[in-house]
Amino acid sequence: MKRPLRFKKHPFLFFWRIFYNAMRHFIAENGSAFASYITLSGMMAFFPFLIFATGMAGFVGAKFYTETSLNYILDMLPEALVQPIGAEITNVLTMQHGGLLTVSALAAAYFASNGVESLRTALNRAYRVHDKRSIFFCRFQSLFFVILGTISFVIISLLLVLAPLVLLLLQREIGSLAPYLGTIRFWRYFISIIVLLIGLFITHKWLPAGKRSFFDILPGISFTFVTWLVVSVAFAQYLAGFANYVSTYAGLASIVVAMVFLYMLSAVFIIGGEINAAIMFYRNRRQQPGQPIEANSREEHV
Repeated sequence: MKRPLRFKKHPFLFFWRIFYNAMRHFIAENGSAFASYITLSGMMAFFPFLIFATGMAGFVGAKFYTETSLNYILDMLPEALVQPIGAEITNVLTMQHGGLLTVSALAAAYFASNGVESLRTALNRAYRVHDKRSIFFCRFQSLFFVILGTISFVIISLLLVLAPLVLLLLQREIGSLAPYLGTIRFWRYFISIIVLLIGLFITHKWLPAGKRSFFDILPGISFTFVTWLVVSVAFAQYLAGFANYVSTYAGLASIVVAMVFLYMLSAVFIIGGEINAAIMFYRNRRQQPGQPIEANSREEHV
C-alpha cells in the first residue's frame, strides 16, 4: 500500500495533488454549469435584495446612509460591472417603497434568498456532501441570511458615512493625527475587505451540509479572496486594452460584460470549496491510511 505524501517533505507535489483533485472534481461535477447558475441567480436576486434593504433602511430612518454607502461600494467595483446596472440601482434607491412588512417586501426577501440557495447547492457539490436537512430549514436559513445581510448593510452604511465625519473632527481637535490620516482614509476598503471575508466564512461554514472548522475552510477562503482580487484587476485591464464587446453584442455588451465577470467570480468561489474538500479528504486519508474507500463514496483519491 502506498504511503501518503507528507507536506513537509513534498510540498509542491502535495499542492499539485490538492489542486488536481479539486479541479478534477470541479469538472466532473459540472462546476462551470453551477457557476452559471450562481451568476444568473445572483443577478436576479440582487435587485430584490436591494429593494428589501432600502425598505428596511427607510423603516429605521437610515435610507440616506444606505444610498450614500452603496455609491461608495459601487465606486470600488470595476466600471464594466457597475455601468450596466448603475441606472437601475439609482431607480431602486430613489423609488418610494411600501412599509417593511408589506407583501412586496416579503416577496423581495424570498426571491433574494434564491441567490443564497444557489450558493448552497454549489457548495454541497464542491464539498461532496448530500444535504439531508429539511427544505423548510434551508429556506428559512437563507431568509435569515438575507435579513442578517440587510441589517449588516444598514450598520455598514452608518459606518461608511459617519467615519469621514469622525476623522474630520479628530483632525481638527488633534492636529498631531494629521500625518496618519492618509492611511486611515483607506477605511472604506478596509471595511469592505472585512465584510467580504466574514461573508465568505459564514457561507462556507454554515450553508453547505456537514461540519467544518475554521481551519478546514481557511485555505479555500484565502484562495477565493486573493484570486478575486487578481481576476478583478486582470479583467479590468483586459476590458480597457483588448476587449471589444460592443462590436460583438451591440446593445447587450454591458450586460454580457457584467455576467462574464460574475461568472468568473462564481467559478473561483466554487473552486475554493473544492480545494477545502480536497484538503479535508487528504487529511482524513492520512489519519486512517488503511481505511478502504466505499464504493458509493463521491470523494476521489488525492
